[in-house]
Amino acid sequence: MTTFTIRTENKEQVNALKAFKIKFEVGKEEVPYNSEFVAKIAESEQQYKDGSYTTVKKEDLKEFLGL
Repeated sequence: MTTFTIRTENKEQVNALKAFKIKFEVGKEEVPYNSEFVAKIAESEQQYKDGSYTTVKKEDLKEFLGL
């Protein structure tokens, strides 16, 4: 048996594969995130849990952003 990896971009391409009536498995490829990015997100989540964040009301947003 030979194994092929085919990456489809949309449902139309999946349906085209089904038209061949060949048995295949559908799976999702896990793409690892950049470790620096993951660390920044984890740090932000911890800051939020610790209460270290700023809340801005919608009407004050322009002033907060300096616009």
